[in-house]
Amino acid sequence: MASPDLEFERGVAAPVAGLDEAGRGPWAGPVVAAAVILDPGAVPAGIDDSKALTAGRREELLEAIETSATVGVGTAGVADIDRLNILGAAMLAMARAVEALPVRPAHALVDGDRTPALGCPATAIVRGDARSLSIAAASIVAKVTRDRLMAELARAHPGYGWERNAGYGTAEHRAGLERLGLTPHHRRSFRPVAALAAGP
Repeated sequence: MASPDLEFERGVAAPVAGLDEAGRGPWAGPVVAAAVILDPGAVPAGIDDSKALTAGRREELLEAIETSATVGVGTAGVADIDRLNILGAAMLAMARAVEALPVRPAHALVDGDRTPALGCPATAIVRGDARSLSIAAASIVAKVTRDRLMAELARAHPGYGWERNAGYGTAEHRAGLERLGLTPHHRRSFRPVAALAAGP
């Protein structure tokens, strides 16, 4: 599989922001999105789809991206997720990430098959995190930011294993729910959480 490159970025007006999110599937915690405008002359080496990188490598690349690129981060919390559904919340988080950028992009490249309302032209790219360097960079920022946030929440709510599972529905997380019940950070609109909340 080829590595992501700047082909999509070269085909649209600059500055170009790549957008991706992390946290659609977990049972707990927010969805986090990032918008990244890379400097084409100073792209950190090794940027790839966050899922193809180790946690340590993602941490290293986050520092390099924050040093050389323009970055915005947006979140949508559990209340947003339960009100809008997870897709709507992911779109909201991406819009907030673009709003957090210190400069307004002329175009956005968005991972997936649809784009949020951003106030600028946008292109959806399926598997964009494996094809566009800007989107891959955003995937790294979103993933590391969310993992750090879930580790912080794990300290406040021990017993669910969020520092390891990032809120995903693992056996450890399920056991914690059955033993301790729901926290304010659980997505009550998600069927497994709702079923556990309802009891036997």
